[in-house]
Amino acid sequence: MVTQAPETRIVDKYRVACDGSEGALGHPRVWLQIPTELGWVECPYCDCKIIHEDFKDKV
Repeated sequence: MVTQAPETRIVDKYRVACDGSEGALGHPRVWLQIPTELGWVECPYCDCKIIHEDFKDKV
């Protein structure tokens, strides 16, 4: 069985929601805050990496 790589999303806000609906089996909706000094956050449920557009070339 092959495990798929976690999804990566580019967003334009620093507070984002993830419910795992894009490519994952789904999970409860969680709100995540992207740290402004880091530029990305990872969902604790589906491991999706969410990157703010200002950091997309730095991560």
